[in-house]
Amino acid sequence: MSKLIITASICGAEVTKEHNPAVPYTVAEIAAEARRAHEAGAAIIHLHVRDDDGTPTQSRARYKDCIDAIKAVCPGVIIQPSTGGAVGMSDEERLQPIDLSPEMATLDCGTCNFGGDDIFVNTENMIIKFANKMREKCVFPELEVFDKGMVDMALRLHGKGIISAPLHFNFVLGVNGGISAELRDFVFMRESIPPTATFTATGIGRRAFPVAAMSIIAGGHVRVGFEDNIYLERGVLAKSNGELVEKAVCLAKELGRTIASPDEARVILGIFK
Repeated sequence: MSKLIITASICGAEVTKEHNPAVPYTVAEIAAEARRAHEAGAAIIHLHVRDDDGTPTQSRARYKDCIDAIKAVCPGVIIQPSTGGAVGMSDEERLQPIDLSPEMATLDCGTCNFGGDDIFVNTENMIIKFANKMREKCVFPELEVFDKGMVDMALRLHGKGIISAPLHFNFVLGVNGGISAELRDFVFMRESIPPTATFTATGIGRRAFPVAAMSIIAGGHVRVGFEDNIYLERGVLAKSNGELVEKAVCLAKELGRTIASPDEARVILGIFK
C-alpha cells in the first residue's frame, strides 16, 4: 500500500473566526496555518484565500501573496488552490488562481444543493471550460466529487479526452445535498472509479475522522482541516490545522500507513511539472 498523502484544507470560504478563532484570514495567518499543517505531516495545502476581514475572494493578487508567503515558510509543499471559490462567484472569478499556473488545483465535477437557497453551480460546460484552462496551464486537477453522478461526469469527460489521466478524485462525503459519509456510500464511491485512479476522502464535520479511517484502510488518502471540520473531538475546538493533521497522522500510524512527503505525493499522484 502506498504512503498516505494528507491534504490540509486550512480555511475554506465559509467557516469564520466566530466558529473558531483560529481560522486564518490574513496572509500571515494563512502562511502560519499552512506551516503548522505541513510540519505536522500535510503534503498538500488546499487553499482558499480571504480578505483581511474574512471575506472570501478569488483575487489573483491575493492568491499570489498567500502562495508566496506559504512557499517562504513551507518550501516544497504542494499548494492546491480552489477553483470552487464561494457560492455565487462567476467563472472568471473562480478561475483567477489558475493564471498563476499552480502545479495542482481543484476541479468541481457537478452542481450541489448546499442548503437553503445556496446552489453550488458547476454545469457540464463550466466543467469543460475549467478543465480546458487547467490543461492549457499544465495544472494537475483534483476531481472534486460530492456524489456518484459527479464521478460519472468526470469519467465521461475523461473518455472524451477533456480530463486527462492520471485521474485523482476527492470524495467529499457528508455535505448537505451530496452523498452521505456512511461506510456503504464510501465503498460505493470507491468502487465507481477506475482501479488505476487515486483518491482522497474528505468527511465533513463529525464525519471527518471516521471517513479518514475508511480511506486509510482502503488505500486512499485523506483531507482534514478547518474548511471541513473545526473540532479536534466532540466539543473541543482545534487550536490549529496542525492539530487536525496530527490526529490524522496518529490514526494512520495505528492503521499501518506511513506519511508521504510532498515529493513522494507528487510521484504517487503523477504530478510532473
